[in-house]
Amino acid sequence: MILRDRPSGLRLFFALRGSVLKRIQAVLLFNIVFAVLITAAHGTVFDRKITLTAIPFTLIGLPLAIFLGFRNNAAYDRYWEGRKLWGGLIGDTQNLCRQCLALIRPGTGLVDEATVRLDDVRTRMIYRAIAYSHALRMRLRRLTDAGPLKPFLAASEWSMAATQENLPAFLMLRMGRDLQECLQQGWTEGCLAATIDNTLSSMTARAVACDRIKNTPIPFSYTLLLHRTAYLYCFLLPFGLVDTLEFMTPFVVAIVAYTFFGLDALGDEIEEPFGTSENDLPLDALCRTIEINLRSALGDADVPPPLGPVNYCLT
Repeated sequence: MILRDRPSGLRLFFALRGSVLKRIQAVLLFNIVFAVLITAAHGTVFDRKITLTAIPFTLIGLPLAIFLGFRNNAAYDRYWEGRKLWGGLIGDTQNLCRQCLALIRPGTGLVDEATVRLDDVRTRMIYRAIAYSHALRMRLRRLTDAGPLKPFLAASEWSMAATQENLPAFLMLRMGRDLQECLQQGWTEGCLAATIDNTLSSMTARAVACDRIKNTPIPFSYTLLLHRTAYLYCFLLPFGLVDTLEFMTPFVVAIVAYTFFGLDALGDEIEEPFGTSENDLPLDALCRTIEINLRSALGDADVPPPLGPVNYCLT
């Protein structure tokens, strides 16, 4: 995610960090060179003059702009829904932390609440919630190294987690077993355990919703149609402008092509919000926020600092 003040004046035209220009620069440059050649030949290809009026470009351009806008709206809805789900997960983990500390009585062998120890079922569940957020991040980004989970899980549990295909589901099952143990040992009452279970169910629902976004892209045929139409429109545009604009044709084509190619590329980029590109959601920073909140509630002395943007980019 790009975090920076909005550039003003000429700086706006030279800001590259977070711009889609890097994604479209090759096809944009080729389109401009093609427009220059068509302008130099005055619309003549193989000794045949190709004449196009502005009418077909008007008829095609307006629907194309509308459909590109519609697709970008659909892609942004996916992006915003993903952000809302992770914002809800932050709230759920905070609720779980509060419920574990307030509704579960200390069992045998427990120490002061300010001491972080995984033999305390409350601390174990809270640390597992941190691991759960990292596991969800890894699943959405298709990462297989379970190393980031090791500081938050008992050694035996981490060794089991390293072999699991669905880490969030595995960790949630372990949460359920700990909650069951609390009931059996009399560390909490049934009605209070139901409240905690509702929070766990909400965390599971958010992970499933993220999986839905990850595994259900915008239909490929719809995207392909817009790709083809945008490319055909921009490469045929010089033939429709050269008789009217003459030497200004490449400049106008460059502006139109940048707009259409840029909208097309931007839709592709935000359609998948859980990746690692500059405009994707900062899952690393969100996981760090969860870790800071929960470890601070436990009184941990070495809470890590929040992640900040590097060169305007927050990952």
